[in-house]
Amino acid sequence: MGKQTNKKLKKIIERRNATIIPGAFNAITAKQIEDANFEAIYLTGAGITNAQLGLPDLGFINLNNILDIVNSVREVSELPMIVDIDTGFGNEVNLYRTIRCLERAEVNGVQIEDQEFPKKCGHFDEKKIIPIDEAINKIKAAVDSRKDNNFCIIARTDARSVLGFNAAIDRAGSFLNAGADVIFIESPTTAKEIADIPKLINAPHLINIVYGGKTPVLEKHELQNMGYSIILYANALLQAAMLSSLETLNHINKFGSLSGYESRLINFNKRQQILEKEFFDNLEKKYSSNGNQ
Repeated sequence: MGKQTNKKLKKIIERRNATIIPGAFNAITAKQIEDANFEAIYLTGAGITNAQLGLPDLGFINLNNILDIVNSVREVSELPMIVDIDTGFGNEVNLYRTIRCLERAEVNGVQIEDQEFPKKCGHFDEKKIIPIDEAINKIKAAVDSRKDNNFCIIARTDARSVLGFNAAIDRAGSFLNAGADVIFIESPTTAKEIADIPKLINAPHLINIVYGGKTPVLEKHELQNMGYSIILYANALLQAAMLSSLETLNHINKFGSLSGYESRLINFNKRQQILEKEFFDNLEKKYSSNGNQ
């Protein structure tokens, strides 16, 4: 499945029609993304850190955390999968191994950023970035380590918030020359900057839309006209889930029951349907000792 799915992701990228890819933070959200007819899944490092560890996006996750989620997602979804690997979990050698591990796990692309470790969320203040030569070498290591040339390397720079827009453009151009397939300039702060990025660098581009973040929220048709390949809504599902959980807990705490709140909850049978319980019921019947008598 890996190579064929790599090709699917590459075709999505090459269309440059602002394909929306939502972020998943566990297997059930990945499955819901597929059921909602999206074309690909993005495994968000911030979402995994928040949801699995209960911590802010400050570089707490490691390769094993990512692989655990990747394996559970691959169990329930065959969609192309892009994985956020932060800074690659170490230097160029560590990054080389990270790519090899994820490609074997049937990931189809990764996003690598140029922050110092421990990194911070792209929409946090006071980020630090590594020297340009080191960042370029990490992109080269990622490109060299992949077995399939269709495995996608997305190069993210956080230089906009640290050194300014022009420096971010320069870095992104260097990453493209080093072999990156997609450019991701994190946290542009104006609509003009968003529009200028694809004009200044002839490559597929990704933009991350974060509700409450530094980047203006533009519509899909606007970003498509600008030439973007991918629109990430990396943590929209996480933000929605956190709000829903909070509202549900507040209701139970206030009223002592779910009375009057039922419409905000997924139906029990629908929940089992999404999780394909019937498939496992049929497996149980098929292999039951009573059924073989």
